[in-house]
Amino acid sequence: MPNAANRVSVRPVPLSRDLTGALAADYSRRVTKAPIAPPVFRFAPSPNGDLHLGHAYSAIFSEREARKAGGRLLLRIEDIDTIRCRPIYAERMIEDLDWLGIVFDGPVMRQSEHVARHRQALAALEERGLVYPCFCSRADIAAVVTPMHPRDPEGAPLYPGICRSLPSAERQARMAAREPYALRLDMTKALARVPTLTFQEEGSGPAGEHGCVPAAPERWGDVVLARKDIRTSYHLAVVLDDAWQEVTTVSRGHDLFHATGVHRLLQQLFDLPEPLYHHHRLIGDETGRKLSKSAGDRSLRSLRRAGVTPTDIRQLLSQ
Repeated sequence: MPNAANRVSVRPVPLSRDLTGALAADYSRRVTKAPIAPPVFRFAPSPNGDLHLGHAYSAIFSEREARKAGGRLLLRIEDIDTIRCRPIYAERMIEDLDWLGIVFDGPVMRQSEHVARHRQALAALEERGLVYPCFCSRADIAAVVTPMHPRDPEGAPLYPGICRSLPSAERQARMAAREPYALRLDMTKALARVPTLTFQEEGSGPAGEHGCVPAAPERWGDVVLARKDIRTSYHLAVVLDDAWQEVTTVSRGHDLFHATGVHRLLQQLFDLPEPLYHHHRLIGDETGRKLSKSAGDRSLRSLRRAGVTPTDIRQLLSQ
C-alpha cells in the first residue's frame, strides 16, 4: 500500500448514479492525478459533555502528527446524537481547545449539518438490499442470547438475526404501523460484495498491531447504521465525513481500533478512498480505567478553574 506521501489527491465530484456503478450523489470521491495535496488529519469529539484529559491527549497527538507531516488539522463536531449532544457543549469544547492552544485549519464542520448526505448514502445501501429494518428491542435480543453466544469486540452479543429474513410484506406492514425499528447492515451480503479487506496502521493497535492489518468487520455482525431517534450511526457518518473532508490519516484512540474493520467495509461499498490509520494509547485514571465523560472524570474546564495551565497539561500528557 502506498504511503501518504505518494498518494494522489482526492477531490469531490458531483455524481448522481446509484451504487451499482459508483457512489451516489455529490457525496462521492474519486482519485485524480491532480497535484498532490498536503495530508489531512482531524480531531472529532462528540459534544455530550466537557472535554477531559483523554480528549486533550488525542487533540495534541493529532496536531503533532499533522504538523510533523506538513499537513492540515481539521475540527469536526460529531453531534449526530441529538439526545445526548448539546450545542453548549460544542461551544465549550471549542473554547477548551483554543485555551489548550490547538490550531485548526479551516472552518469547524458540524456533523449534524450533513445528515441529508448520510441518509442519501444509506438509501443507496437500501436500494442494493444491503440493509434491513430490525424491530427488535434489547429485551427481544436478550431473550434469545445464551451465555455462549458470540460477542463483538466490545463484549456485546452479536445480533442473532431475528429480523434478517422477515417477509417483505411483514416488514412493510410493521413500518406502515410506525413500529420503531433500526436499519442494520446485512453483514453476509455486504462481505460478498467486497474483496479481502485490510488497513494500514501507522501507529499500533491494542496488541501492538502495525503495518498492513487484516480488517475483520464480521466480528461486529449486522451493525446498526441508523435508528429512529438517531438518523445515522457513528460508523456510517464517520466514514462518509472523513471522505467528504478528504481526511488522509485517521488518528484516534485504541478503543476504536477494532471498529476500523466496519469502516473499511463501508469505504469499499461506497467506493471511497482508504485513509491511513494511526491509533494511539488511551489516558486512564490511577486504576488504569479509561477516562470517560459518563463517569464524570475531571474536565479540562475544572482543571482550568483550579489554575492548571495549558503548559501543565501538555507536560503531564507527554509523560
